[in-house]
Amino acid sequence: MRIQELAKQAGLSVHTLRYYESIGVLPRAKRQANGYREYSDADVERAKFLAGARRLGFSLNDNIEIIALRDKRQAPCRFILNLIEHQADEIERRIAELVRLKVELRQLRALGLKFPLNDVDGKNCVCHLVSEKANSAVHQPKRSRRKSGKR
Repeated sequence: MRIQELAKQAGLSVHTLRYYESIGVLPRAKRQANGYREYSDADVERAKFLAGARRLGFSLNDNIEIIALRDKRQAPCRFILNLIEHQADEIERRIAELVRLKVELRQLRALGLKFPLNDVDGKNCVCHLVSEKANSAVHQPKRSRRKSGKR
């Protein structure tokens, strides 16, 4: 199978496949007499795995580690389960952050509707709603993010 067909089946770009090959997560393809890359069924399965892992939010380093385990004939499933748990936790954290941001935006909008929107005389700020929010954020202590360390 040629690279275009592999890209189509795996849902990855040709550029990404070449990059994966260059860093070793996809084995170097055999070359046909005309120089075209020729991929095996095992290459197709690996490319599909890499595409799926990417869609799940696994990092390139995660995928490199998974492939390294597999290439050493070690089952990477326990490692992958830890990644899945970490990814789900991270998504929950981001959802909570987005919900807080949505509430904050709704409050700012409601506040903004009470003020004149075209008053620029005597003010150096671009828009008082955003500037005042930025000023209040500067004076609040930053919350630390806890690292999971579950890898």
